[in-house]
Amino acid sequence: MLRSGGCQNPSGEQRKRESGVGVSVVKDMSLAESGVRKIQWARSFMPVLGGIEARFQKERPFEGLCVAVSVHLEAKTANLGYVLRQGGANVYLTGSNPLSTQDDVAAGLASLGVETFGMHGVSGEEYEELLIKTLSCRPHLIIDDGGDLIELLSGKCRDFGERLIGGCEETTTGILRLRAREKAGILPCPMMAVNDAKCKHYYDNKYGTGQSVWDAIMHTTNLIIAGKTVVVAGFGWCGKGIALRAAGLGAHVIVTEVDPFKALDATMNGFRVMTMEQAAPLGDIFVTATGCRDVITPAHFVRMKHNALLCNAGHFDCEVDVAGLRKLAVSRKAQRENIEGFTLSNGVTLNVIAEGRLVNLAAGNGHPAEIMDMSFAVQALALEWIAKRGRDLESRLYPVPDEIDDAIARVKLKALGLSIDALTPEQKSYLSGWTV
Repeated sequence: MLRSGGCQNPSGEQRKRESGVGVSVVKDMSLAESGVRKIQWARSFMPVLGGIEARFQKERPFEGLCVAVSVHLEAKTANLGYVLRQGGANVYLTGSNPLSTQDDVAAGLASLGVETFGMHGVSGEEYEELLIKTLSCRPHLIIDDGGDLIELLSGKCRDFGERLIGGCEETTTGILRLRAREKAGILPCPMMAVNDAKCKHYYDNKYGTGQSVWDAIMHTTNLIIAGKTVVVAGFGWCGKGIALRAAGLGAHVIVTEVDPFKALDATMNGFRVMTMEQAAPLGDIFVTATGCRDVITPAHFVRMKHNALLCNAGHFDCEVDVAGLRKLAVSRKAQRENIEGFTLSNGVTLNVIAEGRLVNLAAGNGHPAEIMDMSFAVQALALEWIAKRGRDLESRLYPVPDEIDDAIARVKLKALGLSIDALTPEQKSYLSGWTV
């Protein structure tokens, strides 16, 4: 059991006793062989990141720097941590969700020389302690997922940010929080908005989320999607992917939105658009993808049909108000692994998948390796950019440079055996001029 505490840096010997390997804190190092197999499998489908690793090994752009990483701790993330390690960084890596950490991968990554702090199913208090242990390296650079590291470095662990150069954030929720900090003038360092990169939202958010969400739901429930009514809350890039894949599986799709343009976009894609109040009695499966809170609340629960499935593909476990559902329910029980049933006073049972946490990772394996190849390539190159320039930058949120995005896309095309045309000098002149 991890001990609760503040931002003290425990001695190396203490941490060795806790983990049994280096300073890592993992559940069981005997699981390392299984974890390494998963990591190696993912590596074989991540050619873009592999090419970056080869260059990093030669150039060592992170030599002498400590990097703290908080991302969902599974095989693709492990590869990112390993690539940064090969680039000379001292990497301290933890998960960004208590239910998405895979214990064998954590052990496998620790065995490969990356200091790893992660155990599946820890409490909220223990989860924070793992974040704190990760930050105890006093990082020069960070990679964040949802803003947990920035939150600690701006408050409880402010002293651990004394060497901070900058970092990257890869989620919509995290970017919203960084923008709010930037506006308030309290962003502690320059940060790169990786979530807004073209490689991330075109490829990862749309196609990665679209596949991994339904993979997790189908595996967890063992139920058919065809013929059911699916309600998707939010029609951003993630919501688009979820809705499109649901339709492809034969579902009837309803979209709820607060943005009129996204609502019109959903309509033009052939989906029904209505309020959550209107959708509540119609849906068989509800998936939130907004990055906001209180998207589905008790006012909606009481209108839902028996055995409706509720899950979240946004970020935190507040999109579906699970706390409100607990108060509303007269009884609750485990239905299957990762599914809890809540019975209301009207006899209707509502089923919550993965406690309302990120369904594709808390109840599945996350995005496919080929998808995360591009997203983590953006992370690696964006972090290199920050490492070289961060000391001269203001503490603001910066976009990923187009040259990074475009280079990754071109390498991915080459890896897929695809070719595209190039503009001729005459075409470039035509596009940049005003004459016909």
